[in-house]
Amino acid sequence: MTDRKPTRSEMKRQAILDAAKQTFQELGVQGTSMDELAARAQVSKRTVYNHFASKEALVVELIGELWQQATLLPEGAYDPETDLQSQLCALIESEIETICSQEYIELNRVAFDHFFHQPQALREELEKFSALETGIKRWIKAARTDDRLQPLEVEIAASQIHSLIKGSCFWPQLIQVAPILDATGRHALAERTAAMFLSHYQSR
Repeated sequence: MTDRKPTRSEMKRQAILDAAKQTFQELGVQGTSMDELAARAQVSKRTVYNHFASKEALVVELIGELWQQATLLPEGAYDPETDLQSQLCALIESEIETICSQEYIELNRVAFDHFFHQPQALREELEKFSALETGIKRWIKAARTDDRLQPLEVEIAASQIHSLIKGSCFWPQLIQVAPILDATGRHALAERTAAMFLSHYQSR
């Protein structure tokens, strides 16, 4: 059985996304016109608008793709036979690899610059992402159901993990006051975050 080939429309849509990713990073959202995107994607301007109503929609789509890569991975399913620290550390490290990647940070820098004066629009988009069932949320639910974690609010617990992660590998890099973490730094951050989380929530 062969994989389904993308349709012509799907190929054009991907070409637009690829062009937007490169152009936004080079010129910024405000400095990028739909004509420029159409030229780089080698499609008509009407085709761009058929797929994306605005440049804002393109920015959100690009960040959403990376966010899903980071948080909706099928790996990291809860294992009742494995110690919690190693499981959670591996799951967190998978997210960190995307969250602190140069591509993710640069796209977020573009998005925050664009949405800075539109806080309501930014808040609405962030709420869409936070509502997704992430791998960490699923893992916490499973570990709690297995009584290996104390009673907790899944949303709060998951947001605490992400706050610990982003405080070291995203926000400082976004505002360019710290370098992007290397593999050793990512692993150390994942281990620290998992240990701090479990020191509070793990069942005694």
